Amino acid sequence: TTGLLLSTIMKLPPMALLFMTSPSLNPTLLTIMAILSTALGGWMGLNQTQTRKILAFSSISHLGWMAIIVIYNPKLTLLNFYLYALMTSTVFLTLNSIKALKLSTLMTTWTKAPALNTMLLLTLLSLAGLPPLTGFLPKWLIIQELTKQDMAPAATIISLLSLLGLFFYLRLAY
Repeated sequence: TTGLLLSTIMKLPPMALLFMTSPSLNPTLLTIMAILSTALGGWMGLNQTQTRKILAFSSISHLGWMAIIVIYNPKLTLLNFYLYALMTSTVFLTLNSIKALKLSTLMTTWTKAPALNTMLLLTLLSLAGLPPLTGFLPKWLIIQELTKQDMAPAATIISLLSLLGLFFYLRLAY
């Protein structure tokens, strides 16, 4: 539950700061920081074996998605945060109920609780942003908004970096 609090509630202060200071922030600098956040979260999550660490780096990556769009469409940032908090809560509570702390223990729980593991799989794929799941919507809307703002290269880069997250979510799921 500590990981859940760190991944969701502890995002509120930085998000509030971003919202309050977004009119005065340099869009180029914020875009670079958001892309670096997404890249750092994706790359660092690849070598992890503990589920909490994987989800912590996922949190860093998702913060990049929220930061890149806050200047252009703050409501979209809120939508992304709400859906992220809902999906992350589901993942942490599921992992807590099946007592899976590492990838190795997670792989052995399929036979014990298949329904919970199926829900975990779908939620992880939704966090990765795969269509037609819920997590796809905010990422698609962010990509559309970035393209509308003539930021197609940034949209392409952040989309490609989200494939790193997809890889470690699939590792968690299988």
